[in-house]
Amino acid sequence: MVGSEEREPAWDVLVIGAGFSGLYQLHRLREEGFNVHLFEAGADIGGIWHWNCYPGARVDSHVPNYEYSLETVWQDWNWSERFPDWKELRRYFAHLDAKLDLSRDISFGKRVVGAEFDESTREWAVTTADASIARARFLVPCLGFAAKAYVPDFAGLDRFEGPCHHTGHWPQDGVDLEGKRVGVIGTGASGVQVIQETGPIASELVVFQRTPNQALAMQQRALDAGSQPVPNDELRGYFRTRQISGGGIADIVPDRRRAVDVDPDERDAVFEAAWQRGGFHFWGGTFSDISMDETANRMAYAFWRDKVRARLGDPTLREKLAPTEPIHPFGTKRPSLEQTYYEVYNQDNVTLVDVRETPIEEVTETGVVAGAHHYQFDVLVLATGFDSGTGGLTQIDIRGTQGCTMADFWADGVKTHLGIAVPGFPNLLMLYGPQSPTAFWNGPTSAEVQGDWVVDCLIHMRDNGVTRVEATDAAAEAWSEHIREIAAGSLLPQADSWYMGANVPGKRRELLFHPGVPDYMKRCNAIAAKGYDGFECA
Repeated sequence: MVGSEEREPAWDVLVIGAGFSGLYQLHRLREEGFNVHLFEAGADIGGIWHWNCYPGARVDSHVPNYEYSLETVWQDWNWSERFPDWKELRRYFAHLDAKLDLSRDISFGKRVVGAEFDESTREWAVTTADASIARARFLVPCLGFAAKAYVPDFAGLDRFEGPCHHTGHWPQDGVDLEGKRVGVIGTGASGVQVIQETGPIASELVVFQRTPNQALAMQQRALDAGSQPVPNDELRGYFRTRQISGGGIADIVPDRRRAVDVDPDERDAVFEAAWQRGGFHFWGGTFSDISMDETANRMAYAFWRDKVRARLGDPTLREKLAPTEPIHPFGTKRPSLEQTYYEVYNQDNVTLVDVRETPIEEVTETGVVAGAHHYQFDVLVLATGFDSGTGGLTQIDIRGTQGCTMADFWADGVKTHLGIAVPGFPNLLMLYGPQSPTAFWNGPTSAEVQGDWVVDCLIHMRDNGVTRVEATDAAAEAWSEHIREIAAGSLLPQADSWYMGANVPGKRRELLFHPGVPDYMKRCNAIAAKGYDGFECA
């Protein structure tokens, strides 16, 4: 590794990333007396909410689930919306910083580009983009699952003369879309949000869709100090429930009955109640067999389809946006939340292009060619998603004891122990990464529950004089086999989703995330109780 080495200080723990997980690690480890520091590539805290500022960007977990359970933070904080937007999330992180004084132990503008384990000192040497090197005993990457944007290799993309931005790299000072001819490529979460915001203000909006989004009604509502969803005197109990809930959201609890066993009228009543509650209630709060049984899943899809089609005037649009026959089982791709997404397509200034039928051929200086038609644009928006789960880690030159990178080690499939540790990479404990629940887990809940497990692990190592801890190959292989068994018993492999790594050409197709939070934490806690079984400690 090349750089100007700063031999001192050598921190006990170096955390990467100032999102929910990274900030929680910094706070908790400081409380426990560790000499801990955090590197953040951006100019402020917030993780994805520092970078997300595209039109319509907002969270898809309703409050108060999407916040820390730390009383010193929530006791004098109120939300203005059930699903806050990016501006309010930034205000929340500023409030958090004021309460916990986190920034004093954060180096901003420090993008980590490499890390190498030094066996002689049992430390990580971490290189940043400014060519400096810092050292720490333990390295804790908290990069999130969407740290690396995916931009398709469209011919001529670099020729486009107008503003062209991926939603994950949106300019902090914004882009003027009013009265403009706008092209949006992609209809995932950020695409849905941009489209419903842009349709009413653009002179023309063309949406390039590969797969219709099974978007759910957000059921947004405004809040004030007197209408917070959970009163302060009930929040402690609410957060305790959240910590042990299936998806890290306290009030989404599935009906234990199977959809296939319920009378059709009662089944529809359960579906309707979940739909009216909004958010992810329809995804995770109906029947227990929706994600496992194809017949039950089809019942949920039919209900969703009919709800959407009733909002669309054109029969062709109905079939494109909510097909009679599902392209993939309901919920096997992460549903997005929407407010006016489907109504936008009823507007005369909005055009939907199905790239399965008319693929994008090239990008020109002035627009996009698809199906021999040249669409002219002033602004091009790439809502094309992320190299999820692994991309944030593999884009960094992380080298372990064998000299290979993490990208090399995972070339034939992801292999971790608990989604936290990787064989050959000692003293590295990652949070919200591949093979942990991540994509199926509310971010702040995961930051605390999985984060406390990692903090307890580091305390155990310190108290027992352990200076080197590494996952064993056998433990990692067993965990990877566990993930494969979960995939085989679910409907998830039937969709070409980023859950499966299938959205990035050439990426190995495998289930990247553990979908069962309670089972996951039960296994993690059992391993800790056995003295961290599956880890070699020295």
